[in-house]
Amino acid sequence: MSAVPTQPTSPSPSPSPTTPPHRWQFIRVGGADQVIFRTGEDIARLGELDQKLWVALACPTRGIDFDARTLDLIDADGDGRVRPPEVVAACEWVCSRLRNPDVLLQGSDVLALDDLDAGNADGARLIEEARRLLQIQGKPDSATLTLADIADRGELLAAMRFNGDGVITPETAEDDAVRATVAEIIRTHGSVPDRHKATPGVDRARIEAFFAEVQAARDWHAKADANDKALMPLGEPTLAAADATRKVQAKLDDYFARCRVAAFDAQAVAALNPSPEAYDALGANRLDLSADPIADLPLAPVTPRCVLPLHGNRINPAWTGDIAAFAERAVTPLLGARDELAETEWLSIKQQLAPLQALMAKRPDNAAAALSLAQLDAFLQTREPLLALLHDDEAAETHNNLLVDLEKLIRLQRDLVVLLNNFVSFKAFYRREGAIFQAGTLYLDGRSCELTVQVQDTAKHAVLAGLAKTCLAYCDCTRQGQKMSIVAAFTAGDIDFLFVGRNGVFYDRQGRDWDATITKLIENPTSVAQAFFAPYKKFVRVIEEQVAKRAAASEAAGQGTLTSFATKLTTADQATAAGAAKTPAAPAAAPRTAGRVDVGTVAAIGVALGSISAVLVAIFGKFVDLGQWIPVALIGIIAAISGPSMLIAWLKLRQRSLGPILDASGWAINGRMKVNVRLGGMLSQTAHVPPGARRVARDPYRERHGAAGVAAAAVLALALVVLAWRMDWLDHRLPTALQHSPTAAATVPPAPSS
Repeated sequence: MSAVPTQPTSPSPSPSPTTPPHRWQFIRVGGADQVIFRTGEDIARLGELDQKLWVALACPTRGIDFDARTLDLIDADGDGRVRPPEVVAACEWVCSRLRNPDVLLQGSDVLALDDLDAGNADGARLIEEARRLLQIQGKPDSATLTLADIADRGELLAAMRFNGDGVITPETAEDDAVRATVAEIIRTHGSVPDRHKATPGVDRARIEAFFAEVQAARDWHAKADANDKALMPLGEPTLAAADATRKVQAKLDDYFARCRVAAFDAQAVAALNPSPEAYDALGANRLDLSADPIADLPLAPVTPRCVLPLHGNRINPAWTGDIAAFAERAVTPLLGARDELAETEWLSIKQQLAPLQALMAKRPDNAAAALSLAQLDAFLQTREPLLALLHDDEAAETHNNLLVDLEKLIRLQRDLVVLLNNFVSFKAFYRREGAIFQAGTLYLDGRSCELTVQVQDTAKHAVLAGLAKTCLAYCDCTRQGQKMSIVAAFTAGDIDFLFVGRNGVFYDRQGRDWDATITKLIENPTSVAQAFFAPYKKFVRVIEEQVAKRAAASEAAGQGTLTSFATKLTTADQATAAGAAKTPAAPAAAPRTAGRVDVGTVAAIGVALGSISAVLVAIFGKFVDLGQWIPVALIGIIAAISGPSMLIAWLKLRQRSLGPILDASGWAINGRMKVNVRLGGMLSQTAHVPPGARRVARDPYRERHGAAGVAAAAVLALALVVLAWRMDWLDHRLPTALQHSPTAAATVPPAPSS
């Protein structure tokens, strides 16, 4: 026995067994069943509605006429698209904080505190935060909160000492010592921007890192006891002496080692000092006393005396400053003032500073290690006050989050129903209330097109939108240096004069006017009537194009002939003189007269016209022989010509829908959303004189068809008579008619017998 495949479960949660199923109401429009939101209960239980009955399953957060901030609050994952789970979550979130969700149907941006559910923990917190905000704004007795009150939240938080962003600025600290600590942290560890203030500050990570370094430096200083003579023979100044010695120790060891070798053998002196070639290479470049090539030279000229001058010009210029600091901070305090330093004296200094040097090797490698003990103690005294400020600011983040919740609630109270009527159903579109995807109205070619959608990429959009079976005109709109692209659907009227480059005016949803130019056109029929005349218009257009081409070719040929003839006339004397000089006795050929028609050509044209007239006469004769079936034949001819075009138009109009247009713009349309002929006539309205208006004068430049129409009718009647005579139709029909007329039979004499 084969296993029966299970159906996929619906993403919408099913009602609990104790809760009766919700009774929805639908309306059939656009070829789909669309839900109607009548009460707040419909919104609260939206999660129970099968998503297969939703009109849309996703929409972008940008490029539509809807508050972007509201969509960002609904878009939980921040991917720039709103989907059913996020819409359901928003509905459940706002309904759980209101006593009666029916207030959502009003679409107001004024929140009455009495509408919040005080029995709900979330609602009670929002009531408390709303009253706190009104208290700060000086309106403690107000019972309502507006979106404008929340919209100024940034300015409100900027004016507050603690705004909940976890950033402490120098202005936040009221104590000078704490302010100095904040400035030092910014100097050593950088700053972070404050979300609500212009001044940068420091956050918890930077504060904790700074005090960790300060504490490590203070712990190291605790080991360096100034009263320990073995460790610090000079007391506190021993640290400076050790620092100065550490900087030149490697260089001093190198110098005295060279001097020892020179004392061992005088022949090594030249090799231990820089060679002339080294100075030649050094002199070939631009000299910099702090550069490595000079710093790598010995501290002083190497001699067997093993004595280092501490002052004067015999010291390497790159080390003059460091040697001077060493002499001032270490040599003089430990050995006394002197101008030279012997090797034995250098060894004595190293021995005295060795314990401290070993301790300094363990000194923390950070910015705080360079601070004095007094500075470190001063910074550590500000640690607790600074952390207390940080705690107070972080505690305000709870109020900040509640302010965001209040903003979200007010925005959903105002905008949620609008979104549902443009997402779950398309009530706003089919009732022509202005759907959020409609960008505005395009006025072009004597029509106003209301079905316009903003487009980001015309080429990409046209690939999918062409499946809508709708006549689409892509336009580039410009206004005061701004530019945007739209696509407009022409759903009524003809499309004979729609072409790339034609200009119009586009009015966006804010009423601003833009210059619009057609850049791409997707042609599709707008009605069956328009498709009826389409073949004839195309036939006339082809004839006009061919006639225009032939006329242009004839004009070009005529212009060439006239130019050639004029050239011959103007240069006739020169050509005659030149010909006479070469062959004076040669007779000139008689020129052919321009414009002369050959007799053979005329005869050929006559034969062709005769053949054509014979064919037309034969066709017309057969047509006349149909007798009473002539109207049927006419209808058949018209049906053969216009029938295919009308059939194709009828099929396309049945398939005309809104879905592909919106899908190409980033929507996910769940149904076809048909745009029938009646709706199309409303979306693209042609120009009509308003009711009650009258024309006060006739058009003086109107086309006069009276005389021409009479002449055409006369010519047509004459042609019919001639053709009937040629086909002997009159001779055949007249005796038959006389036989059925008694008066005519009495007056007509009998035909003579043969």
